[in-house]
Amino acid sequence: MLPSGVEGVLFPNLLGYNWCKMRVLVLGAKGNLGTELLEVLADYEVVAKGHEELDVTDFSRLEGFVRDLRPEALINCAAWTDVDGCESDPRRAFLVNAIGARNVALSARKVGAKLVYISTDYVFDGTKEGPYVEFDPPRPINAYGMSKLLGERFVKEQHPESFILRTAWLYGRRGKNFPRAILSLLQQRDELRVVNDQKGTPTWARDLARQIKDLINTEAYGLYHASSEGSCTWFEFARELLGLLGNKEEEGADGTVVFRIKGKAVRLKPVKTEEFPRPAKRPRNSVLENFLLKVQGLNVMPDWQKSLGRFVEEIKEGGFL
Repeated sequence: MLPSGVEGVLFPNLLGYNWCKMRVLVLGAKGNLGTELLEVLADYEVVAKGHEELDVTDFSRLEGFVRDLRPEALINCAAWTDVDGCESDPRRAFLVNAIGARNVALSARKVGAKLVYISTDYVFDGTKEGPYVEFDPPRPINAYGMSKLLGERFVKEQHPESFILRTAWLYGRRGKNFPRAILSLLQQRDELRVVNDQKGTPTWARDLARQIKDLINTEAYGLYHASSEGSCTWFEFARELLGLLGNKEEEGADGTVVFRIKGKAVRLKPVKTEEFPRPAKRPRNSVLENFLLKVQGLNVMPDWQKSLGRFVEEIKEGGFL
């Protein structure tokens, strides 16, 4: 016969506790990636916190919360991703994206939790001809990229059991992102002018969430590129999106394409970066190659066009259009 109280130690599910579920804390849970993680990790014990509920720049409160919760994995989606905003206010950018990342890493290390830190393709300057791999030297050209790179270094320095994931052109049903901006502009304009000389890889947040779920069940810690397969320009991204929303009617010699969407003719015109001056410079090429995920047999990221098709089907069914 077991001593009194031992049943609860050896068989915690007898007390109504499902000890098989991994306890995961998601920070920045209201953005593109955070909302998708909540669905993908539905079979886990997930605690989700948005910026208003738990600020990563408040170390004392953050550390206390993590200490009390004692998660087995912590996914840090909290970031300031407004590239032009970061350029105008670099102090805030570094506070959230670098110091905040350090605070999370320290808090995770103290309780022995695995950590996922989301970084960006903008750590590169865009001068390479082909896709960037993890071994290419980062050279950010804007405050956002600099702050995220410093965040990477703080995470690596403070917590060895970490997955640092660089992703690119992230989009989803929530938060600010390119497809949602295009959908909004369709309600206001008959002509859309989109940059055609910046190249990257659109990545559906749902796919990245699935990649994260797979990784946190391993101990393959390190730096990874985690974006969809393939690449395009912002203009090509918009053209693919509009083609999924309606029908192409004509294409001009200058590359302008006319689509018919819900009875409305919409002209999509390619332009150069110089025609849209912005506070922050953007890399001309920020295509990422998921080299280290692939060599370890861990890559589950699909082709960007297939994912965009599934995304459009989902928002149509959900009444987002």
